[in-house]
Amino acid sequence: MRKLSTAKLAETVKLKREEKKLTQEQLSNLTGINRVMIGRIERENFIPSITQFESLANTLDFEITDMFIEKQETNSFIALRSEALSENEKEGVEKLFKMMLTLRQQILLRSKFKNATPNRA
Repeated sequence: MRKLSTAKLAETVKLKREEKKLTQEQLSNLTGINRVMIGRIERENFIPSITQFESLANTLDFEITDMFIEKQETNSFIALRSEALSENEKEGVEKLFKMMLTLRQQILLRSKFKNATPNRA
């Protein structure tokens, strides 16, 4: 699945704007996008609307589709299945699971102990 990369958009807008020797104010006048919003796009702090996106692409000569990247899958599930891990990493995951189970048992025991202790007040 592809998703918009705000980092790639920010980098492209700033690079293309500077290549064309445009200030943010000048780009604002050419695109109709507020100068402050252009600054926020360049700082990855604002995602433009489709209309604004098209205006930026037309003015700065870039392809909108180039701003989309493949969504990277997280490796957490892979780590839990112990695939794509070295032997050292597998041992580390195993130790981590044992520590988590031990901690859970301690928490359960403490909670039972607290509930079983008579009230001394």
